[in-house]
Amino acid sequence: MAFIFNLNFLKNLDLLKKRIKKNEGFRSSLYSDQLGNPTIGYGHFIRNNENFTSNKKYPKKQLKILFEEDFNIALRGYNKNYKKFNYKNNTAEVLIEMIYQLGINGQKKFKRMNKYLKQNNLFMASFEMKNSLWYQQTPKRVNSLIIILLSKK
Repeated sequence: MAFIFNLNFLKNLDLLKKRIKKNEGFRSSLYSDQLGNPTIGYGHFIRNNENFTSNKKYPKKQLKILFEEDFNIALRGYNKNYKKFNYKNNTAEVLIEMIYQLGINGQKKFKRMNKYLKQNNLFMASFEMKNSLWYQQTPKRVNSLIIILLSKK
């Protein structure tokens, strides 16, 4: 696994995975996400080089492996881009979940939010989360992540 922050975070890693799975939902066959992208499992974006067939159900075990791969990609994205800031666990969890959902490039587009996080201004960072197209697309998820961001973990 990846090079992680502290022991408390390790304990929360399984809870973070469970929360992401719950927020993503699960489908064993191909579907289009809100933007029309081909998706399967726990929100796995299907790339051009991946062979998934429409109208076919895939084993949950196979799709759980995809989830773990996607989660590790998000974790590596966090470690590479944000670990150096030594954020509290709640902030790290929110960023990892954003990276899981949006990809590292999508998350990095939240320039003002990221600036406020570096300043430890969580209120303004949460405002920037709400003031986004992402919020319009997944308001329940963003609201729940804002609650986590503002919590005293």
